[in-house]
Amino acid sequence: MTLVQRVLQAKTDNNAADSLIKDYIPFIKSEVSKFMGTGCSEQDDEYSIGLIAFHEAITGYEESKGAFINYAAKVIYSRLVDNARKENRHIYVSIDEEGEDERPLYETIKDEDNTAREKEDLAAAKQEVLHLAKTLEKYGLDLFSISENSPKQDRTLAACTRTVRYATENKEILAEIERTGKLPLAALSQGAGVEKKTLERHRKYLLAMMIIQTNGFEIIRHHIKGVLKGG
Repeated sequence: MTLVQRVLQAKTDNNAADSLIKDYIPFIKSEVSKFMGTGCSEQDDEYSIGLIAFHEAITGYEESKGAFINYAAKVIYSRLVDNARKENRHIYVSIDEEGEDERPLYETIKDEDNTAREKEDLAAAKQEVLHLAKTLEKYGLDLFSISENSPKQDRTLAACTRTVRYATENKEILAEIERTGKLPLAALSQGAGVEKKTLERHRKYLLAMMIIQTNGFEIIRHHIKGVLKGG
């Protein structure tokens, strides 16, 4: 029985779901460890979140969503990010007490909330960059080499942006990149109207940009959104 067949069976069979989860505990631990940046044990809250997220991936999976493993990894990562953000918001104060500046805390809570959100966003961004770095390693890439390979001229940047935009609008291109770890240069060149030699010269940069489009890097995608729109 293939993995997809097992997943579809597990959607309606609890015993099949339990068996599938048990078989993929090493995968779940690996994904949680990537997020934590350290080893994962069964005592960690993040491990429990990973188990629940994997089961959520089973119940929510459809074949149209691509490879199950990739889909499950995205769900696990998303739930871990949600939890990290929620934990950073668990700050309890009495709004009637006076602070050090003799103002009631309800007058300063907005400032404190803004600070907490900034810390929360920074922590989430750091985790996402770490996750990106580990993902890039699978493709033989690193952040430094990508920076060095990024287009320096406006004309070249526009061509690369057009190529990434074309890929994001044609999901089969992204699926092939995710499956093979390589850029389909001929298809990209023809579809985006960019010379193949330009794509080859900036292969690392383009590959990284497209990986970001396939692996749930919401924060990083937000920062490059302006580029993809031509900004």
